[in-house]
Amino acid sequence: MQAFPHSTTATPTAVVVPPTLALPVIESAFPRQLHPYWPRLQQMTRRWLLEKRFMPADKVHEYADGLCYTDLMAGYYLGAPEEVLQAIADYSAWFFVWDDRHDRDIVHGRTGDWRRLRYRLHAALDAPRHHLHHPDPLVAGFADSVLRLYGFLPRTWNQRFARHFHTVVEAYDREFRNRTTGYIPGVEEYLALRRHTFAHWIWTDLLEPSAGCELPDAIRKNPAYRRPALLSQEFAAWYNDLCSLPKEIAGDEVHNLGISLITHEGLSLEEAVDEVRRRVEECISEFLEAEQAALQFADELADGTVRGKELSTAVRACVGNMRNWFSSVYWFHHESGRYMVDTWDDRSTPPYVTNEAAGEK
Repeated sequence: MQAFPHSTTATPTAVVVPPTLALPVIESAFPRQLHPYWPRLQQMTRRWLLEKRFMPADKVHEYADGLCYTDLMAGYYLGAPEEVLQAIADYSAWFFVWDDRHDRDIVHGRTGDWRRLRYRLHAALDAPRHHLHHPDPLVAGFADSVLRLYGFLPRTWNQRFARHFHTVVEAYDREFRNRTTGYIPGVEEYLALRRHTFAHWIWTDLLEPSAGCELPDAIRKNPAYRRPALLSQEFAAWYNDLCSLPKEIAGDEVHNLGISLITHEGLSLEEAVDEVRRRVEECISEFLEAEQAALQFADELADGTVRGKELSTAVRACVGNMRNWFSSVYWFHHESGRYMVDTWDDRSTPPYVTNEAAGEK
């Protein structure tokens, strides 16, 4: 099964999806698209990773393109101005590197390093300009990407984005404590935390600069808009859990829907996989219904005024990209080297990460 005649990666091979992870409805009903800026996007984000010293040059050269971080964003934020998509893609690449640092800090028991990074990210989020030259590349790069994202929409959007990401940082801290103590959250507790560690509302916020319009609260909080936004993110988080389960079991993880189901619901591994898959498929069918309600809502916003037309067009663009998230996430998990655990020398240690403590060279 393949997304395009060939993968978007540098190696032109067809993409094969394992039967246990295949979702025929995605392949048939969610046609995949890529932003036309993608080839340049990949090149520029690779350069940014090098300039910001997020990964050693040899690892950037060997792994960056194959990790497909830019593919994921170029398949999601269709219609975004190139400058906006570039800022989002760089931020997304930073997010993955941060996630890897968080994981290595846990694995190596670097509680003090994680605590310092947590406080610095909070500070950089509120005053990015003051952290552009921070000695920790992860903090400086975060400040750079946030400052760029803050330049597209009014201050009210920036404040909302900051509010949402402060919550993400605290959710990562909760996960840090859960993993270092071996605590496996119950299913409902896990699902609530996962909405923040997966940054549901961050990726949803970024639909707005892509559409060139900040949406008022009355629209964003309307169930007709909020429901498909949530479903698209839930699909992504749960499908990620489905694909990550072998990697996370190998790494003694405690944060995965499948692991919570096994621990607290008494399911076998096979039953847990079936249950996560069922939830994923339910997300898709519910989205298809919610999408229609959202498009009708967009039509109703076009009340004959200039503002009404602007909001209607923006909502349609955002809902269209919520749909794009399904195919982009799906194919990302089968193209990205991030999930090719069977090819790693050590199934618990990704080959594209380094194990140095924060700030060490």
